[in-house]
Amino acid sequence: MFKAIYLTRDEEKNVSAEITDLDEADLPEHNVAIDVEYSTINYKDGLAIMGKPGVVRSYPMIPGIDLAGTVSSSESSDYNVGDQIVLNGWEVGESHWGGLAQKSRLSSDWLVPLPDAFTTQQAMAIGTAGYTSMLCVLALEEHGVTPDSGPVLVTGASGGVGSTAVAILAKLGFEVVASTGRPEESDYLTDIGASEIIDRNELGEENPRPLQATRWAGVVDAVGSHTLANAIAQTNQNGCVAACGLAQGADLTTSVMPFILRGVTLVGVNSVYEPFARRKLAWDRMAADLDPDKLEQMTQVVSLEESINVADQILQGKVRGRVVVDVNG
Repeated sequence: MFKAIYLTRDEEKNVSAEITDLDEADLPEHNVAIDVEYSTINYKDGLAIMGKPGVVRSYPMIPGIDLAGTVSSSESSDYNVGDQIVLNGWEVGESHWGGLAQKSRLSSDWLVPLPDAFTTQQAMAIGTAGYTSMLCVLALEEHGVTPDSGPVLVTGASGGVGSTAVAILAKLGFEVVASTGRPEESDYLTDIGASEIIDRNELGEENPRPLQATRWAGVVDAVGSHTLANAIAQTNQNGCVAACGLAQGADLTTSVMPFILRGVTLVGVNSVYEPFARRKLAWDRMAADLDPDKLEQMTQVVSLEESINVADQILQGKVRGRVVVDVNG
C-alpha cells in the first residue's frame, strides 16, 4: 500500500482531493516502477487539485506533473533498479497517474536520469517550473540574445518559473529586470539575482500599442495576456520573447507590427512533449547554470498532507518561488 493524493469527480462534476491509501496493483501498466521521494506543486497542479477544468483528462487521478525518485523495478534496458530518475511532463498528472504519491509506474521514454549535481529534493525544487525556465533561456540564447544585448525582462518573477529564470539568467551574466505584483518580494528577487524590480502595472495596459519604446533584449514570460503583449511591444530590434504561461490569461492583443518592423521573435515553449535529447540538455545546463544556494533560497518543503492547501494558495498567487513535496514526510 502507498499514500497518494487521489482526485475523484462525482456526477455533478465536483472534484474531491483526498489523501488515500492505494494498492500497488492499481498502478498503470508501464515498464518502470519508482519509489517516489519528492514531487512539487506547480500552477498546473493547483488547477488539478482544486478541480479547475482543462487539466485532468480522466478520473480518478493522482495529480503531480513532476516526480523524482529511485527505480524499484524495471522492464526497460535503459534503467536499472537503484537508478535515480526525474520526470517532467508527458501528461503525467493529467492523463496518467502522477507524482503526488509514494509510488509510481511510468514509461521509460518519459524519464531522464537524475544529474549527479542534484539530489532528488533539489531536482524537485527545480521541477517543471525550473525546467521550463531553462527551456526559455535556451530559446533566448538560440535566437542570439547574450548578456551584451541588453536587459532581459522576466514576468511573474516571484513565481516558480520566474524565480528560476531570474537565478539562471543572473548567473549567466544577464542584466535581469524582474516584474512582479508583489512589491514585498523585492528583497527576495534582488537576492536571487534581479538587477531591477518593476511593478507589473508597467506592463498593465490592456489594449496596448503594438510598438512602444524599446527596453528589452529578451523576455521570459510566464503570464500571458496583456502583460505579454506589452512586453512584445517593448522588445528591441531582433529581440526574442519566450512565452511559457498564461497565469493572467490566454488572450494576446497585439499585431504583426513588432514582428515585421522590428524582427521580434516570439517563441512558444512547450515543456510537456520535448524529446529526450532536449530534456537532457536542459537538465545538464541547469546543473551548470543554477546556483544551488539560490535554489535553496527560493524553495519551501511541505508534506503530502499540506500540499492540498498549498494548491489553493498557488492559484491565489500567494506562493513564492518553488514548493517541494516530501511524499514520505
